[in-house]
Amino acid sequence: MPRTVVYGYYCEDCAEGVWPATTRMELKWLRDRERLVREVASHLAGGVDSWMEEGLTFLYEHSGHSLMIRERNR
Repeated sequence: MPRTVVYGYYCEDCAEGVWPATTRMELKWLRDRERLVREVASHLAGGVDSWMEEGLTFLYEHSGHSLMIRERNR
């Protein structure tokens, strides 16, 4: 059975990761535009996609830490 590669955020300071169901490109996009996405999300009644919410939560909890986008095999 072929392995699936998934991407997520990884905090080097805490050795914790989160693996939202999205692509590496979208994770980079979210990290680079975190402030903008938070502002837009505050004006949306339905919120943002679940992968964005999961990513934003992780980025907030690890603000100021050394973060990277990492891959793993599933």
